Amino acid sequence: MSLAIGPYALAGRALLAPMAGVTDPPFRELCSQFGAALTCGEMLSADQSLWQSPKSARRSAARAQQGRTAGTALAVQLVGSDPAQLAAAARAQVAEGADIIDLNLGCPAKKVCNRLCGSALLGDEELIARIFEALVQAVAVPVTVKIRTGPDPQRRNATRIAQLAERSGIAAIAVHGRTRAERFLGEAEYHTIREVKAAVRIPVIANGDITTPAQAHAVLAATGADAVMIGRAALGAPWIFRDVNSFLDLQENAPPLLRASVTGFILQHLESLYAFYGEYTGVRMARKHLVRYSELRAESRALRAELLAAEDSASQYALAERAFASGAAAADLQ
Repeated sequence: MSLAIGPYALAGRALLAPMAGVTDPPFRELCSQFGAALTCGEMLSADQSLWQSPKSARRSAARAQQGRTAGTALAVQLVGSDPAQLAAAARAQVAEGADIIDLNLGCPAKKVCNRLCGSALLGDEELIARIFEALVQAVAVPVTVKIRTGPDPQRRNATRIAQLAERSGIAAIAVHGRTRAERFLGEAEYHTIREVKAAVRIPVIANGDITTPAQAHAVLAATGADAVMIGRAALGAPWIFRDVNSFLDLQENAPPLLRASVTGFILQHLESLYAFYGEYTGVRMARKHLVRYSELRAESRALRAELLAAEDSASQYALAERAFASGAAAADLQ
């Protein structure tokens, strides 16, 4: 089954979820290389007065072109609550090269919700409808949205929001199977996603607690969704998209990755981080990924303290090469 978002036909049904502090161009490029059918940048404030900061500048479409994988759509996620401001930001990002504009209505972080953005908007359906209409009218590219199932378990309104989205011309909707109040606690529930899928004709993407190929298959079967969106499970294991695609398309597990291949991908990631961020920031951004990569095997964990203590890219790279190239073969990396 193929999936299209506007004019963009996606090559698979496993998508990378946008994650603040994670889905920068180097990580998106790596996930695309492993078969993520669509990746989306970190959320960018709709307030353009903030775009001059180094962090926001790195999240713009113009900068994201640096890590763009040939043949893939470039998606930029916006966060905000003012329809006119969001529309202006969308136009600016499309002018910089964005192919898809995604609206963040799912982030539960306090610093976002305290500004009445992200999932804090889920309780104001009238405002959401105005935002949808403003964005769709502002740009000619597809507009998508990522939501949660509602403000809290007593007010699950994802189906109504999805219907508002469809009426406004939103091209696709991703649903995380938790309410705003639940944040990332407990287990994701999928019955609401199933209800959303039954209520609309636009593509519906299921998100939340999808950590294995078998689980991706089960979630698609349970919800009827058109695709799955994987977030935290891709940290330290970007090859999960390869594995999910194999399971969904062929109903079989992908062959194990060789240790040398895994080491090569990790070192490629480090090089991309250094090139994108520069020496100082690149080393520090690499640390969060090295923590996750070091969970792969015991000998890597033993060197984790040294990896995190490295202050320059040459030392960090050499330590990573030593940590991940040694030891037993990674026969269970799938």
